[in-house]
Amino acid sequence: MTTEPFKNVLLLPQTNQLLGLYTIIRNKNTSRPDFIFYADRIIRLLVEEGLNHLPVEPQTVVTETNEKFEGVSFQGKICGVSIVRAGESMEQGVRDCCRSVRIGKILIQRDEETALPKLFYEKLPDDIANRYVFLLDPMLATGGSAIMATDVLIKRGVKPERIYFLNLICSKEGIDKYHAAFPEVTIVTGALDKGLDENKYLIPGLGDFGDRYYCI
Repeated sequence: MTTEPFKNVLLLPQTNQLLGLYTIIRNKNTSRPDFIFYADRIIRLLVEEGLNHLPVEPQTVVTETNEKFEGVSFQGKICGVSIVRAGESMEQGVRDCCRSVRIGKILIQRDEETALPKLFYEKLPDDIANRYVFLLDPMLATGGSAIMATDVLIKRGVKPERIYFLNLICSKEGIDKYHAAFPEVTIVTGALDKGLDENKYLIPGLGDFGDRYYCI
């Protein structure tokens, strides 16, 4: 479904199952194994939703009963690109849904002198300009890292309309800032939080996703 009044934002259906999953991962008392398990379930749903919106073309196959089935096949190749480190948690969800998918990485960290995001490393497939890209980062708060990562992709020749930014939680501020820079990129998310606190953390949020996913 598309959220209103946001254009190019796909919000997962807010079912009781999804709300239950978010209740678990938002709970500060949830254990790390449970956090990983239920976050992975949401990530899988985000990837599936992204795949729902990729272009297809008609394809006819013959079944085991020698009957024709009028189906479809995907157009083009897919690449997952994670914003290191938290985005790497979403790579397996892409691999689970997309056989032999290529994975790229972009490392962006805050410059201690300027407090602004700085690109430190990128490793992307040579043919990424010809692929549909799932940009992976669990949280969209201020949008600084996502904007820089998207700029890297576009400079490598990826068309904005071929980029799908997958995240678990985002804020209105983050959406507005990101789409001000890249209005044609589609955001696929599972939750819209009410805003940011004075430290630019999502509220109600869930804390630092990377720490909760990777640290004991």
